[in-house]
Amino acid sequence: MRSPRHPEVHVALHSRNPFAWVSSVRHALRQSGVAREEISRFSAAALTHQGNPDETWQIVSAWVNVVLL
Repeated sequence: MRSPRHPEVHVALHSRNPFAWVSSVRHALRQSGVAREEISRFSAAALTHQGNPDETWQIVSAWVNVVLL
């Protein structure tokens, strides 16, 4: 298993809604000081797959450390 793009960022997700996942990760990336352009790249990739929660989850976990509670 590969390390996420931003392994220093940890996000605990409390929702099963992929839009909430993207929002939470965006917030965590901002709080961690990640560049705006990088956050935009994440958003574009994650929102492309909003119709498929499994693909969205794969993208979210490729960017940060996440756990679904």
